[in-house]
Amino acid sequence: MVSSLTMTERRLALVILLVLSLVGLTMGVVGRSDLLGVQGFIVLVFSIGMAFIVMSDFYAPTPNPKRLERYYDDPTKAGIVLAMIWAVIGMFVGVWVAALLAWPDLTFDAAWASFGRLRPVHTSGVIFGFGGNALIATSFHVLQRTSRARLPDQLSPWFVLIGYNLFCLVAASGYLIGVTQSKEYAEPEWYADIWLVIVWVVYFLIYIRTLARRKEPHIYVANWYYMAFILVVAVLHIVNNLAVPVSFGHAKSYSLFSGVQDAMTQWWYGHNAVAFFLTAGFLGMMYYYLPKRAGRPIFSYRLSIISFWGITFMYMWAGSHHLHYTALPQWVQTLGMTFSLVLLVPSWASAGNALATLNGAWHKVRDDATLRFMMVAAVFYGLATFEGSFMAIRAVNSLSHYTDWTVGHVHAGALGWVAMISFGSIYALVPWMWKRETMYSPKLVEVHFWLALAGTIVYVFAMWNSGIIQGLMWRTYNESGTLAYSFIDSVSAMHPYYIARAFGGLLYLFGATAGLYNVLMTIRTARTALAESESEPDIPLVASARAAQPGE
Repeated sequence: MVSSLTMTERRLALVILLVLSLVGLTMGVVGRSDLLGVQGFIVLVFSIGMAFIVMSDFYAPTPNPKRLERYYDDPTKAGIVLAMIWAVIGMFVGVWVAALLAWPDLTFDAAWASFGRLRPVHTSGVIFGFGGNALIATSFHVLQRTSRARLPDQLSPWFVLIGYNLFCLVAASGYLIGVTQSKEYAEPEWYADIWLVIVWVVYFLIYIRTLARRKEPHIYVANWYYMAFILVVAVLHIVNNLAVPVSFGHAKSYSLFSGVQDAMTQWWYGHNAVAFFLTAGFLGMMYYYLPKRAGRPIFSYRLSIISFWGITFMYMWAGSHHLHYTALPQWVQTLGMTFSLVLLVPSWASAGNALATLNGAWHKVRDDATLRFMMVAAVFYGLATFEGSFMAIRAVNSLSHYTDWTVGHVHAGALGWVAMISFGSIYALVPWMWKRETMYSPKLVEVHFWLALAGTIVYVFAMWNSGIIQGLMWRTYNESGTLAYSFIDSVSAMHPYYIARAFGGLLYLFGATAGLYNVLMTIRTARTALAESESEPDIPLVASARAAQPGE
């Protein structure tokens, strides 16, 4: 890692870490009477630890200039491992949170173990820790191969990967000690938000600089999706997190928006975070790794571009359907519902495009669990987008929106689409990165697939049943016109479904743990083979080469 950097890059890395440690020290001093001080101490320890890692190889020999003829994959390799570690951590906390709803005594009388603090750790752990690292790692890989250009330098990709994980660490530790701004998918406070903006701008610049140096005349479709993910997430993040801190010595801040404007801003962010973090980026993953693994070109390149522009335009307007029956003007609610219904068209265009790509390769789906992960992901993408459009309808929304049906819908997308396409892509990518013919244990990939599929089905069906029963109980009246059931009646009725949900999550966690073990063992057993293959070419092709075809 450090030995591949030039001496100038090593010095610059130390300067960055010195500045970061001073920021952490300042936070610790000015926030010593506040939780900001604790967060500052974490930043200080993290930056000092990274500085020791840089120092340990600081005087290593200058790397061979010929390495510049190869793609730069070290950040991708690290990102894959970090993604799998965050997956296990986030899913473990998720199972704990699910069990808390069935057995509330599992907090052990500790404030940090309460539902309110563990729930955002789970959400951020799987979305940002697992999903974010998987997106960063795969985007660096896809960008280089489809552009036939090496990343522009070696330090900035590490800055993005390590800086992003520092953000995740600060966010997760903050939740446990009680730091939150209580916004869905955007709980970290102002100082963490500012740091993420810096990291994200560097990430976008890496993409632009690499594309500017590309040796392919066109930009492959996966990069369209990755770029939309990077650019729009930055815009969403900045607008949604416009806030004023109580002081620079306190962690707490207050939003610039208030009332229904704040609610609208949060849902504009929240729905588009689903669109551009949890959909567009992973569609980029799907459009590269699924055709590659299937050994077939994408069914329709044009359809994928039409789907891209449809999703990009429609999603921007759809967030307000989450605010049916609120103080938001009804025409805005109806606008959101309408665009959410129209969104079904570009969403199914991509889902259908993926499944049509597999036409003629179904025998591979039968035999290859990695490709099956991707196929099932495309199916769940189609199901979740249909369900999302259906739930946006005002009448359906009145039954579903504040019930476990929404939880089931969200997890059908998270477990079935986001995690499945990530695991499939990682299983495809790991043997390529570490020069192995297959994963350490193809049978373990098979086990992981069936555990993941079973866990998803158990979880989603439990929440669908739970949500519909909740909704029906809450709107049932007796002959005198009062509610037939008390709230505690509905909570008691949910108990068996909550146990089923925890069981489904446990199956999914077992699968992710098996995946982490398989990835680590593949890396470990590949060391010898990797050393032997160092001379094998992995070189960006020259400009005279033909244009990359869909799926390359």
